Amino acid sequence: MFSQLLLMQLAIAAGVVVLATGLFLAPLSDQLDDQAMRRALAIAQTTAAVPQIAEDLRHTKPSVDGPVQQEAERIRKASGAEYVVVMDLSGIRWSHTEPGQVGGHVSTDPRQALAGEDVMEIDSGTLGRSARGKVPLRDSDGRIVGAVSVGIEYDSVRARLIHAIPGLFAYAGGALAVGALAAWLISRRIQRQTRDLAFSDISALLAEREAMLHGIREGVVALDRAGRVRLLNDEAQRLLGIGEEAVGRSPDRALGEGRTADVLAGRVTGTDLISVRGQRVLVVNRMPTDDGGAVATLRDRTELEQLGRELDSTHGLIDALRAQDHEHANRMHTLLGLLELEMYDDAVDFVGEVVGDHRATAEQVTEKIEDPLLAALLVGKATVAAERGVALWVSDGTRLPDRLIDPRGLVTVLGNLVDNALDAVAGKPHARVEVELRTEGRTAILRVRDTGPGIPADQRELIFTEGWSTKKPPAHGKRGIGLSLVRRLAERQGGHATVGEAAGGGAEFTVVLPEALTGADLEPVLAAPATTDAEEASR
Repeated sequence: MFSQLLLMQLAIAAGVVVLATGLFLAPLSDQLDDQAMRRALAIAQTTAAVPQIAEDLRHTKPSVDGPVQQEAERIRKASGAEYVVVMDLSGIRWSHTEPGQVGGHVSTDPRQALAGEDVMEIDSGTLGRSARGKVPLRDSDGRIVGAVSVGIEYDSVRARLIHAIPGLFAYAGGALAVGALAAWLISRRIQRQTRDLAFSDISALLAEREAMLHGIREGVVALDRAGRVRLLNDEAQRLLGIGEEAVGRSPDRALGEGRTADVLAGRVTGTDLISVRGQRVLVVNRMPTDDGGAVATLRDRTELEQLGRELDSTHGLIDALRAQDHEHANRMHTLLGLLELEMYDDAVDFVGEVVGDHRATAEQVTEKIEDPLLAALLVGKATVAAERGVALWVSDGTRLPDRLIDPRGLVTVLGNLVDNALDAVAGKPHARVEVELRTEGRTAILRVRDTGPGIPADQRELIFTEGWSTKKPPAHGKRGIGLSLVRRLAERQGGHATVGEAAGGGAEFTVVLPEALTGADLEPVLAAPATTDAEEASR
């Protein structure tokens, strides 16, 4: 590649030098011709200005020894002209460099000069090609009595041109040498930068890079030093939901404001940063490059997050079963003791109380919450809360009809808020979590209160940020998704999620979902197939 590039640059430099030399020689030749013609004209004018020549032309005959011939030859020799010809009105020569031509008719047309015009031309005559100047010859009264024609040998003009060429070539050679040196230096620099790869190798590498970037199942976003997107592979376009029009724009313009744009722009730093973009949970890593830009990689974590949420749900189910098993074992031991003590009436009463308590808990929830999914969620959470020593209450003001448009979305919201509340109050005395679900027209309002330490005022917006958490990350991945999901699901339905201070201390989360219920005269909209929290994160 180095030799090819050097040869191309040398060829270009040589071509430029040759072209410049030719462009210089062309006007130089015209300039020398013009100078020769003007010189010939000046000699002719000087000759015609001698009064004696006009007088001798009128009073003598053309002769080799005549005064006109002698004066013309004197002027020719003094000026260095090729010839000085004096002619009368009939075009007869009275003087000539070759004596035998005196008395003969001139070989070129003298009419313009005899008409009173000055003439400059390059023409051929009896002495060959020459630069000529012709002027009228006037007597003392101003009448035209003839003409004077002076020629400058054209070979002398060509000789001056040829004499100028070596110097011109010297300059051209110097310019070519400088160009060759510059071409060599540039080629060496390019050789180092391209690691001496041939053009075909570079083309093949580019094709391989394009195939690799657009074929891998990981999103790649390259940014230049100004922070603009300069490359997007197919997977990045799919994960981010943007197209090629994003190239040349900043992440904020291409994606809109949000955590994903902040991570790509470098305003949020770290490794394996979690971001929710549209329908997907992404893991983003950003690495600066030597040219001041950066390369970010995107991995689709939706399925992994789904598995993690399913694992969390399984753990919750196991905890609930463990709690029920523990409680059932205690009750069976109590019943066994009553039977061994032959206290049969007390045993019957005890069994009735246990069955009645369990029925009362389920019936109280289903009376207030008619949606079966939400009711089942709260019954299960109540069992887990009891095992952890937390009282889970359903507020007396709770009333939720079975007309939810997206019951599974509300299950995700309620489940995340209850889990966070249980984590906040676990291990504290008189731990209590209260849930309130009510409607105003077609708007659903959800509140979850706890008796935990509460949320500091300066963190009440921060806790809804993706990836932010005060808890230790679980085994399957990162925390900081739950509350972000809650807000995203609320905003997707045109609502909002906020947190404040509960009466008596602790935190109170409020989620408002406008248009969450179908109209009383409309059939409920069928919900989508069951999804996990991670799938909800992708919406």
